Amino acid sequence: MGRQSKAPGAICAISFDGKRFHDFKEPKLAGFDEARCFIATVNRKHRLTLVAIDQPTIVPNDEGMRPVEKVAASIVSWLGGGVQPAYRKREDMFGAGAPIWKFLDRLGAIENPELSRRAMRGKFIMEVFPALALPSLNRAFCGWKKGPRYNPANRGRFRQKAWQKVVATVLSEARKLKCEKFIRWCNQLRKVRAPRKCHQDKLDAAICLLIMIRWRTGKRKDSAIVGDLKQGYIVAPVIAEIKDRLRKAAFDRRVALDGAVPQ
Repeated sequence: MGRQSKAPGAICAISFDGKRFHDFKEPKLAGFDEARCFIATVNRKHRLTLVAIDQPTIVPNDEGMRPVEKVAASIVSWLGGGVQPAYRKREDMFGAGAPIWKFLDRLGAIENPELSRRAMRGKFIMEVFPALALPSLNRAFCGWKKGPRYNPANRGRFRQKAWQKVVATVLSEARKLKCEKFIRWCNQLRKVRAPRKCHQDKLDAAICLLIMIRWRTGKRKDSAIVGDLKQGYIVAPVIAEIKDRLRKAAFDRRVALDGAVPQ
């Protein structure tokens, strides 16, 4: 589920029966109300449903960055990007009446990433961050200033080649899942020659989906939880270089990594 504020984000879904991925529902633009209805449809019969959202879900701080954002920012800055801080005084996004809190309350999902890895029933939600995940999904994005500049809304930084590489990365993951509908959607997105912000929202929703799949079905060591359930956290896939950098950044800022707070 892609990031939302006043403008709609995007949401998509895929089913897994224990052996294969199927029934891919391609990303579509959705506000919080539409997203909640979409999730309710997917969650029919109360089967296990995991929601990965590119949106802060725990924001206790009135101003500044959450501890997890300071850790993430050190990595994303190294990659050539930036991190928007989440704090309560950003009234439209995180104030007391912000749409995200109404959405979370009505969704009624459990927020416990570790439990979501082994649960067999229930509805779970976890915060993710595509920019932090991409260098682990494609090693070509891992390095000093190597993060892809694929946001069409930022014309000064947008690079068409970067856009195509991100789409190709998602397509490669879709092929690993052997999900034909997902593959077809990626191939259709590859044909978009002048992507707009709505296309990026949909692409980010697909990346959120991949992060969730890696978290649920992959080895635990191949993903990380940065932060905690009190001050805020992010779940992300990790390769060795990213994990090492996260470990150092977490140690320097005394932020939990995979449940352990550096001493």
